[in-house]
Amino acid sequence: MNRASEARDELDRLGRALRRQLVPLIRDLTVRVHLRRLALDAPKVAGRGEPPRHHYAADYQGNRPGGVSASETASRASSALRAAGWDVTASREDDDGILWTVVDADRDGTRIRVLTSGDTAAVVVRGWTPALDLSPDRRGSAPGLEPRTD
Repeated sequence: MNRASEARDELDRLGRALRRQLVPLIRDLTVRVHLRRLALDAPKVAGRGEPPRHHYAADYQGNRPGGVSASETASRASSALRAAGWDVTASREDDDGILWTVVDADRDGTRIRVLTSGDTAAVVVRGWTPALDLSPDRRGSAPGLEPRTD
């Protein structure tokens, strides 16, 4: 197996691991879950640069259960992620007049972000794997497997 294939296999593994983490989190935080919206079919270009790097990215929006506050939802997300070994921080962000409580989690370069607000029942769950170089080097050597640092 060449290094480009190894990098793709690693990225696919990271994508599957991200989905395995997101599914129980989404089921815990939202109602009427439709996991087909959580498709991680193919890696996406993670940003501009040469060589291009790819990552898996997921974006899911659902609603929190009735009677569950935004602060309880954020607390549950933080607790679940910490219990699974993630480094977790929380902040508040204003987006066009909606004040979101934002839970950011990082583990080995994979990131998860949960947004919830008292202004709406919406719960947004996003996730990203580290970005990897999947292209063979132009000189014929293999791509790097290390996550993107910029």
